[in-house]
Amino acid sequence: MPAPATKRVSPHSIRHTTATHLLRAGVDINTVRGWLGRVSLDTTNVYAEIDFETKAKALEKCEAPDMGKVPKRWPDQPALMDFLRSL
Repeated sequence: MPAPATKRVSPHSIRHTTATHLLRAGVDINTVRGWLGRVSLDTTNVYAEIDFETKAKALEKCEAPDMGKVPKRWPDQPALMDFLRSL
């Protein structure tokens, strides 16, 4: 990663960084669109691409629960089990 002193910073990079931080903070994309002065959400969706940090947070929310603590309900529903076997 280049040192900040050697990195070129343009108005667009500041705009992009700000939009990305707003989305990370939970601001609705339509609000970001209006803040950027965009007409279409299609041009704003560029900022909605997720980074590694956002992907990691999403994966944490998708972790499987501890199966020892989840009650096993399907076997307690014979009609559902019969339906599933018939598929």
